[in-house]
Amino acid sequence: MIATDNPVQTDREILGGVPVFAGTRVPVRAMWDYPEAGDSLDLFLEHFPTASREMVIIILELASDFRRSG
Repeated sequence: MIATDNPVQTDREILGGVPVFAGTRVPVRAMWDYPEAGDSLDLFLEHFPTASREMVIIILELASDFRRSG
């Protein structure tokens, strides 16, 4: 199981260091691309089953906290 306290991983050996969902090769940016294109996060999760709903929720909460503090 992936540690939920750090749902994002960067490693130059994985997609050249692009931030990905920890333990996967799924770019975090892909999660943001779906709603921007008018698609649901459920569709994103269907297309990228290695990215868990739990990790998506944590990343969204972190982004929300960051926006509020900035």
